[in-house]
Amino acid sequence: MFNEQKMQSRAIDAVRALSVAGVEKAKSGHPGLPLGAAPMAVELWLNHMKHNPANPDWFNRDRFILSAGHGSMLIYSLLHLFGYGLEKDDLQEFRQWGSKTPGHPEFGHTAGVEATTGPLGQGFAMAVGMAMTENHLAAHFNTPDHEIINHHTYVIAGDGDLMEGVSAEVASLAGTLKLGKLIVLYDDNNITIEGSTDLAFTEDVGKRFEAYGWHVLEVTDGNDCSAVSRALDEAKARDDRPSLIKVKTIIGYGSPKADSSGVHGSPLGADGARETYEFLNWDADDPFTVAEDLTEWFRQKKMALGQSEEEWLEVFKAWQLANPDLAQELAMRVERSYPEIDADQLSDAVSKDIATRSASGLILNALYQEGIPFFGGSADLAPSNMTQINNQGSYSSATPEGANIHFGVREFAMAAICNGMALHGGVLPYSATFLVFSDYMKGAIRLSSLMEVPQIYIFTHDSIGLGEDGPTHQPVEHLAMLRAIPGLNVLRPAGRLETAAAWKYAVESNKPSALILTRQTVSSAETNAKRALRGAYVVRDVKDYEAIIMASGSELELALTAADLLEAEGHPVRVVSMMSFELFEEQDAAYKERVLPAAMRKRLAVEAAADMSWYKYVGLDGDIVGLNHFGASAPANILFEKFGFTAENVAQRCLDLIEKD
Repeated sequence: MFNEQKMQSRAIDAVRALSVAGVEKAKSGHPGLPLGAAPMAVELWLNHMKHNPANPDWFNRDRFILSAGHGSMLIYSLLHLFGYGLEKDDLQEFRQWGSKTPGHPEFGHTAGVEATTGPLGQGFAMAVGMAMTENHLAAHFNTPDHEIINHHTYVIAGDGDLMEGVSAEVASLAGTLKLGKLIVLYDDNNITIEGSTDLAFTEDVGKRFEAYGWHVLEVTDGNDCSAVSRALDEAKARDDRPSLIKVKTIIGYGSPKADSSGVHGSPLGADGARETYEFLNWDADDPFTVAEDLTEWFRQKKMALGQSEEEWLEVFKAWQLANPDLAQELAMRVERSYPEIDADQLSDAVSKDIATRSASGLILNALYQEGIPFFGGSADLAPSNMTQINNQGSYSSATPEGANIHFGVREFAMAAICNGMALHGGVLPYSATFLVFSDYMKGAIRLSSLMEVPQIYIFTHDSIGLGEDGPTHQPVEHLAMLRAIPGLNVLRPAGRLETAAAWKYAVESNKPSALILTRQTVSSAETNAKRALRGAYVVRDVKDYEAIIMASGSELELALTAADLLEAEGHPVRVVSMMSFELFEEQDAAYKERVLPAAMRKRLAVEAAADMSWYKYVGLDGDIVGLNHFGASAPANILFEKFGFTAENVAQRCLDLIEKD
């Protein structure tokens, strides 16, 4: 029989020693957080968190997010000790090419890592999204007789996380929504890279979170596992609000650099590491090896943790038998085996040419009626973004079954929260705002692309077509910015048919998508939904064409009108709709050659945005009617005229190419 208290103490030392060893071997990393936070992490994983190392994807597991992702050796050490499949060799390859232990935790790369963290504050934000999703799904699927969705979301966050503005945004919303199953352990060590937090961070964090509507607890000694345990028990008992547990820790505990900025982001060095191993009573000559009795103890703990899923499975099977329709729906949601979508049929939801934002709103509702499990909303712009799901109510603490989320004016928080929803699974999240405000969301958009999670971004008011609101609200560089993000599908449809195609692709994709939509009415003449799914296609073809005009979104209509003018002057031109560069690049070489023959070098692109992303397609001999300056405040039609977005100007620019030697 093991002495449980003694073994837990040794487990904590193991996490500390392995973390030091990984950083030291890599000659790179952050040893300070694991040394200070190991006791709370071990106490949580060992005695409070519901998880099964044998099945990291168990749907009803508690979620754990290391928001302070720089302390990644903490979670790698835990995953190794608890038997998640990280081996000794993996720890030794920390931060090396092709290893399972990258510098910051990466979702999809390491079993047991729930989210990619490192950019501070975003792990906290994604945890809020996970807690919201658990709450929403529980309201939909649990029955009076069977509770199949009931789990917590835990976070370890540091001072840096709580300095970031996004953490304030999401904490405010979490308090408003009373997310009682969200528990944040705050690693309160008062140290940043530059020195004491007092240099820039002096507020009373506890009072701040109390003002947000959180339950705030405090552990004055981070090494006191009993105190941590009592705080966790109290937090779990308070299901009426989220909980922040302030845990006072010593960064770099046990090392010569303890309680200093020097231990935050640098290895301890050979001598410092050896002193730390000696303090921990750990073998300095073989620091990656865990004693056999401790390994056996963890093996037994792994088996015991697996019983939670076994007990849940009994409840789940009974629920499944009693609720076959709900069970089928849950399976569809979790597996993302959505009903098949026909783009042409989907476009029937829109009976006439309207603004693509309006078409999008109708299509969103049509898809929801077909069973697509949308859960999302807008940053206080739903009436403008057309993102309200009809007759489904608002998500709140009183009505968690509601499908419409009111994020408030919190664009960054909205995007990061939706990343957490996508990671949790069981819903298809979407977030919406004006395209110009994608600036505020860039960090979260980048992470959704890096993690390859299916979030749908709805960006409306996509150009100077916004009109009178002026240049602060008129996007210019934003399309180029979004197109530059690897793995993000950017779709700017021209009319209702292409909007249907864009939605079909976004719903079915396993990657994030950005729908770029207009405020103004856009014609769907000559467009085709199915062909648009190839990203770019020939909208109008003529024999012996002298040039190609390419356009996206609202400017396609302009390109077609310009082609009419040129045709009348005896200059036939091909017109190509470029709804999505990314989808077009996925096509085979033969198709791309058919649409844009290499021999035809007289190419003109038309788009009311910065022109830099078009040079790949126009080449050195082509031209672009774009917008390389900010807009102005005036009616949209005036702005298009003043800035050269007229059929006459487009036709003349194309004619200049045709007549060019």
